[in-house]
Amino acid sequence: MNAADTAFIIICAALVMFMTPGLALFYGGLVRSKNVLSTVMHSFFLLGVVTLVWVSVGYSLSFGTDHGGIIGGLDYLFLNGVGVEPGPADTIPHALFMIFQCMFAIITPALISGAFAERIKFSSMVVFSVLWILLVYAPMCHWVWGGGWMHSMGALDFAGGAVVHMSSAAAALAAAHVLGRRRGYGKMAFVPHNLPMTVLGAGILWFGWFGFNAGSALAADGVAVMAFVTTHIAAAAAAVSWVIIEWMHSGKPTTLGAASGAVAGLVAITPAAGFVGPMPALIIGLGAGGLCFGGILLKKVFKYDDALDVVGIHGVGGTWGALATGIWAAEQYGGVNGLLHGAPGQLWVQFVSVIATWLFCYLMSLFLFKAIDLVMGLRVDADAEQAGLDVSEHNETAYTG
Repeated sequence: MNAADTAFIIICAALVMFMTPGLALFYGGLVRSKNVLSTVMHSFFLLGVVTLVWVSVGYSLSFGTDHGGIIGGLDYLFLNGVGVEPGPADTIPHALFMIFQCMFAIITPALISGAFAERIKFSSMVVFSVLWILLVYAPMCHWVWGGGWMHSMGALDFAGGAVVHMSSAAAALAAAHVLGRRRGYGKMAFVPHNLPMTVLGAGILWFGWFGFNAGSALAADGVAVMAFVTTHIAAAAAAVSWVIIEWMHSGKPTTLGAASGAVAGLVAITPAAGFVGPMPALIIGLGAGGLCFGGILLKKVFKYDDALDVVGIHGVGGTWGALATGIWAAEQYGGVNGLLHGAPGQLWVQFVSVIATWLFCYLMSLFLFKAIDLVMGLRVDADAEQAGLDVSEHNETAYTG
């Protein structure tokens, strides 16, 4: 084992953990004041719940012995055999690899919560998240990173374009379809109650994303350095391009646009971070700002209520990033070549992985939401929604006086 690699991944795991409270602030500022605590609670409580699911069975299903390219075995049930010896990454302890991956598992269902904010029962959210980690996230993680069929096919996903972003966006779309719109949606303004909170959350996400992407090299090496560099460049480019397009579209540049653009760039570079160079990262970021700005307009066209734009940012951004990886990936950065480096077949592989991810994650999430709705109900009633979920679900208020 390597002491430098171990220290680096410990720090990166902590950075990824910090992203989930950052997401809580990002989402919390975007909702109405009567729902800020319930929205923050979705992300923060998942730090606890998903950790318990992960260490008991989730990690084993994701990284246990492959079974038909579909799911991992029960080798690591309750972390059996997961200690300080080298694990899937040869130079760091197995337990460190496990906890680094745990932080990815935590933030993914937290991302989904942006779609059903302001109208879901807390109990139903918890049950859905537990089942989703076991039945959707664990298979996806195994397919891409645990030796499953997407890995065998050669699909490239450096840090979670499919595993984290497209999967959460597909679930978010299913949530919007099953839960329906918030009461009054389309007839009254739903104004973010605290944009400084949202910008702070975006800054924490940008900071934590360096651990998310650079840490996915699983070593303190040149690949990690390039992933760090490309992550920052893409986020910066997307923040600028989003604001410029928004300025042209509506006549005013906004702080929300800058924050949303940065997150869009971070999402888009995630699958490509360790496979492309700085200038392709710049192009990916510029494209993400424009495409994701357009993506959030889709809900107006198709009349669904994705409250905090999970589909528009994480779905569109993750899809663009996965396909862009197939275009600009270069062997010199630690992966394989893509279309522009003489390997057009890689783009086809990326396309297949994108379609499979969206179909599997949407259909499974749709099934889970419908089943939970049938058994225990998903939405709070009209009076509770009018009063706000902070009071009706948690008996708290964020602001007094």
